[in-house]
Formats: sequence, C-alpha cells, structure tokens
Amino acid sequence: MGADEGRKLMRVVQTCSVYPSQWDAWTAGGQYLYLRYRHGVGCVEWHPGPSDDADTPDSWSEDRSGLLIEWDDGTGSGVVNLEDFLAAAGLVLAHGASVS
Repeated sequence: MGADEGRKLMRVVQTCSVYPSQWDAWTAGGQYLYLRYRHGVGCVEWHPGPSDDADTPDSWSEDRSGLLIEWDDGTGSGVVNLEDFLAAAGLVLAHGASVS
C-alpha cells in the first residue's frame, strides 16, 4: 500500500459520538483502521476488520494488528470531531469518501 493510500480514508463510520469518540475507517487500499479519542489521547490502530462476535479485539494477533499513531493533546477530553481527529492523526478523507 502506498503512503498516500494509507493516509486517505474512503469510508468512515462513527461508532460512538460521545465519550469516547470513535470510528471505524477504511483506507483507499482497503485497510481497516480503528480511530479512538479518550482522555485527550487519540490513537489509530490497524486490524483485520471491525470487531464482531467471530473476530474480537482479544483475538487480533500482533502480526495482524498494530498501532499507527498515538498522541496526547493534554486536554483530558473524550470528545473530538472527525475533522480535528484526522488533522491530528495525519489522515485525510479521499474525494467522495463515505462518512456516516
């Protein structure tokens, strides 16, 4: 996957709009990303896919998952909008991206 493909998100689904803010996202290359912001800490993790009964975070192995980026903005907040999260994470929405 090229660097640009890994930074561009084609689909983003907000899974929690309150504390913590979190989203499921897919890159232009098809990689699933888990986006989370809690206690002023944002993180982007890559995984095989969103968790469900058959594939829980506990079953994700280290070779199939990892942390892409994590930062602490010092606010202690648990709510952030998608635009601010993406800017802090160095991610962008691709042209025509689906956001829900």
